[in-house]
Amino acid sequence: MTALTEPLTDPLMQRALLVALLVGLAAPVIGTYLVQRKLSLLGDGIGHVALTGVALGWLVGSAMGLVTRDALAIPGAVIAAIAGAVVIETVRERTRGGGDVALALLFYGGIAGGVLLIGLAGGTSANLVGYLFGSISTVSTSDVVLTVVLCAVLLGVGVGLRPALFAVSHDAEFARAAGLPVRALNVAIAVVAALTVTVAMRVVGLLLVSALMIVPVAVAQLVARSFHSTMGLAMGLGTAVCLVGLSVTYWVPLAPGATIVVLAIAVYLVVLLGRGLVPRR
Repeated sequence: MTALTEPLTDPLMQRALLVALLVGLAAPVIGTYLVQRKLSLLGDGIGHVALTGVALGWLVGSAMGLVTRDALAIPGAVIAAIAGAVVIETVRERTRGGGDVALALLFYGGIAGGVLLIGLAGGTSANLVGYLFGSISTVSTSDVVLTVVLCAVLLGVGVGLRPALFAVSHDAEFARAAGLPVRALNVAIAVVAALTVTVAMRVVGLLLVSALMIVPVAVAQLVARSFHSTMGLAMGLGTAVCLVGLSVTYWVPLAPGATIVVLAIAVYLVVLLGRGLVPRR
């Protein structure tokens, strides 16, 4: 057995690598639509709301007398994230510039609500650290199954509905004139963004999840010439940085989520500098 293949024989690392692979593949798909719509910070807003959902899951679990009080944390995060995403989309659609206000309210209210509810559940803010910064080392078999299901939904919507979602993201008025259900598609983008946040929560944490959705897309945009190629390159890069970053933390005692995000940003800077040095035709 070589040092390079050692992580593949560790059951815990096998589960972590599978989750990282799926998240790295799916997150940039949704991020491509968010960048196209100039809503790059939507993931951050949803992430803060998901924190309230995590704490709400703790509170419900404590009230039900569950042995593991955080058993309902992820379902709570999913529900809260979807509700927050729909609220943002509704406000953005009905008011000019209202999307920024809704995001700001979710930023502040999400963190405050999470800390308040976790206190009511008998926990402390320390119990939220794993969700804020990721805790992929604690991924269980049930987490893997849930990630597989949610990523299948994300890829099915993000890739399967790509022509319609691109039309809505690029020019909503044209899509409406073409007879597309613009409102339903906008809500679909918001909902899958919420699911992406909750899926990536275990890998990079709620505070860094938006980076995994956006940075690979930003790198791809530097070299790609079409929406299709941008999405494909972003998916490949997201998968690569997740797997490489997680593998590095197997030998070096670093936080996996932060390592993955820093690696993605480093790739962006390298590509940006390299693009500037190459003369344009």
